[in-house]
Order: sequence, then structure tokens, then C-alpha cells
Amino acid sequence: MWVKICGTTNLEDARVAVEAGVDALGFVFAKSPRRVTAEQAGEIVSRLGQTVEKIGVFVDEDFDGIVRTVLTAGLTGVQLHGPVDTGLAVRLRERFAEGLKILQVLHFGAGEDALDERLNALRRAGAVDAVLVDSQTAQAQGGTGVKYDWAAARRSFVDAAGHLPMVVAGGLTPENVREAIATLEPWGVDVVSGVEAAPGRKDREKVRAFVERARVAALQERSAGGA
Repeated sequence: MWVKICGTTNLEDARVAVEAGVDALGFVFAKSPRRVTAEQAGEIVSRLGQTVEKIGVFVDEDFDGIVRTVLTAGLTGVQLHGPVDTGLAVRLRERFAEGLKILQVLHFGAGEDALDERLNALRRAGAVDAVLVDSQTAQAQGGTGVKYDWAAARRSFVDAAGHLPMVVAGGLTPENVREAIATLEPWGVDVVSGVEAAPGRKDREKVRAFVERARVAALQERSAGGA
């Protein structure tokens, strides 16, 4: 189970997450109370080990802006919010090859009628490593803390995704991550507000509990599947 803690704003929180055993940290470069600059993220990244992935979150950013931020901050991956633009993903793959993980965000509740078309386009392009399924509100495209209908999302997103790995986000907490994993059987999970003491500040115990429970839930699902 790939576990990402997003909305990292400071080195202390980053180290808490790394010590808890996360696979990836997320840095937000879009309008948000958790927004950081490329330079701020780079300072944090420079003091972390090589094993943890560093994912930049971008909303409607262009190719040149993403490339500059990736290089300045020392990122190993990007998370793309906004309309699906396979051309952008292809250009990023050509620029960074396999040295950059590319996640495309799709929002549950935002045009399910076009879901197959978007997923097919992503599969044909072959430049995306995973699809991140998130909730969306009128005020925010991510980090909303809003849970969506996981059973419906399973029918709409997961079953239509084919070989694309699915990362689940949106309203996850240490208390419900086990249910989310059991329902959606994702490749990964991503959390922001569910492990915060305040926007942009992580709660150490919530981070540890989330990672531990996600790992246990994944093992249980694997054991049940092999039974």
C-alpha cells in the first residue's frame, strides 16, 4: 500500500511523516492554506532522505511552470489537478522519463458520464503512473476533508480504470482508512486534513495512526484475497 501525506509545509512535519513510514510527501503549489513556494519545498526536500518520494501538487499549471518547480524543489513526482490534459502528461514524461512519477487527479461527482473517455485517453497516452480519485467542492479541488460515496466510486472509477493504479483521497482519516481500503481496494491512499492539527500543521499521533492502520488494512485485504 502506497501511503502519501500531503500538504507538507515544514521540515518537522515532513520528518514526522517519514518516521511514521510514509512512501511519499506532497507539497502544494496552488492556492491553499498549505501552499509553499518551490524554494520553501526545496529547503525541506534537501534535508530529507532519498527513499521518500516528493510529490508536487499543481492546479492548472503549465508545462514550463511545472518543470521549473520540479527542478527547483527537487521533486520526484507531480500530481495534476484540472481538466485531463494528456499532452501535458506526455510532455512531462518525455522531459523527465521514468525519473518523475505522474499522478492525474479525477474528481468523483464531476462528470461521471465522461469518465470512460478520460480514463481511455490516459491509458492510450501511457504517460500517467496512477489516477488519484478525490472529492471536490466549490471552494477547493483537493484537501477538502470531504468524504464521497466510496461504493459508488468503486463502481464508477475503480472498475473502469483497467490497469491504471488507483490512489484514494478525499475525507480520509485514521478512523476510516480501513473502510476505504476494504471498499475500494486501491493501490494507494493520500491524506491531508485528516491528519492535521490545523491547516498546514500535522498532528503527530494522527499521522502515525493513519500510516499504521493503512498498512494493516492492506495486509488484511491481501490475506482475505488469498484465502
